[in-house]
Parts: sequence; structure tokens; C-alpha cells
Amino acid sequence: MPKDTTATIRHAEELARLDRMAHLMDARFKVFGFRFGYDSLLGLIPGIGDTISLAPSAWLVWRAHQLGVPKRKIGRMAVNTGVDYVVGSIPVIGDLIDFGFKANLRNAAILREHLEQDAVRVARDVTPRG
Repeated sequence: MPKDTTATIRHAEELARLDRMAHLMDARFKVFGFRFGYDSLLGLIPGIGDTISLAPSAWLVWRAHQLGVPKRKIGRMAVNTGVDYVVGSIPVIGDLIDFGFKANLRNAAILREHLEQDAVRVARDVTPRG
């Protein structure tokens, strides 16, 4: 298998792993039609809940950096994570907003978009021209 194809497969596996984590953090449960995850539940713990949920969010951004996502997109991901953390830290109102602002799912979408565009570029580069 060519090196680029192997990298694309590894990226797809990593994206699937990060998507699962984002789903757990932001959309694992559904009650009365509303989706929420462990990020929202942890945010209910006064003082430390949002800080605890920051770790998986930061890990997603770090992995995106390792996978070669451009700085501009990493910046967007960092802003999403920062907004989630800062706004979620506000008692009561922040918890309500946290249920609607799905930073991890947004960040996973940014990563997915980048890796899909990268895969298309690789496919164009290895496609024989006739």
C-alpha cells in the first residue's frame, strides 16, 4: 500500500476515535429531545467541573495539531474550546449555554473537514493521468 494511502487510513481511524470522544462529551445522552454529554454534566460540578472537561477538549485540539491541521483552524478550535470553558464557568447561565454550545463536536467537524480535504488532495496526487 502506498505511504499516502496508509496515512489516510490512519487519519480516518484517528478521526473516528476523536469523533467518538466528541460525541461522548457533547451528545451522549438525549432527554426530552435535547442532546448533551459528559461536558454538560461535569459543568454542573461547581468550581472544578469545567476544568475537568477541558482536558479532553484540549486533547482534541492537540491531536489536530499533530495531524497537521493549519494554525488558522487550530485557532478556531482553540476559540471554541475557550468559549466553552469560560462561558461554562459562569454559574447557572453558563451551564445552560453549555448544553447548546457543542465545542467538541464543532472541533471534530473542523478536523474532519481538514482531513477529508487532505484525502482528496492525496487522491488527486496519486491518480494516474492519461
